[in-house]
Amino acid sequence: MAKDPVRVLVTGAAVMLGADQPIILHMLDIPPAAEALNGVKMELIDAAFPLLKACSGVSIAAMVGGFPRKEGMERKDVMSKNVSIYKSQASALEQYAAANCKVLVVANPANTTRKLSSALSAASAACDHIHDWVLGTPEGTGVSMGIYSNGSYNVPPGLLYSFPVTCRNGDWFIVQGLPIDEFSRKKMDATAQELTEEKTLAYSCLS
Repeated sequence: MAKDPVRVLVTGAAVMLGADQPIILHMLDIPPAAEALNGVKMELIDAAFPLLKACSGVSIAAMVGGFPRKEGMERKDVMSKNVSIYKSQASALEQYAAANCKVLVVANPANTTRKLSSALSAASAACDHIHDWVLGTPEGTGVSMGIYSNGSYNVPPGLLYSFPVTCRNGDWFIVQGLPIDEFSRKKMDATAQELTEEKTLAYSCLS
């Protein structure tokens, strides 16, 4: 039986859902990238992908169109630009997306080690995230996802933090009770402190 198409938004849009899943693809970018984005559109049409459709409204949003960190830019400079970009996109999603829309954000500032070459690993991780989130993790396995903390593992509630999770039926569930040694605890606490500071910085950029 043919599946209904899934509407997918990809920002910065210059395998996630399975080979037999039709998708309705929305590609969004900032105005300076409009010409390149139109080229992507033409390539998709020329390739004649049989499961690709174009329409409006989204169930999955992959937000990968953040402003890149350039030479001489401070972390706050990048944060300010990306907060502005994602604020407008989040408002649009809130108004027009499906109520159960799944949103994945990949943007700077991010901790990577290979500069431009890290784009491939980020893209692969994004695909894996959506795949596992939508289709579920294999029985007996888990993955790491950046999600809202509910206080598990003594991570401050409301902080976006990487947790071990399992996924099923489109939902994620934090794996509880994993042992944490002293070294890992210190690293986790340091990360939580850094993320708390960045959260405060992000909110300051909204004003």
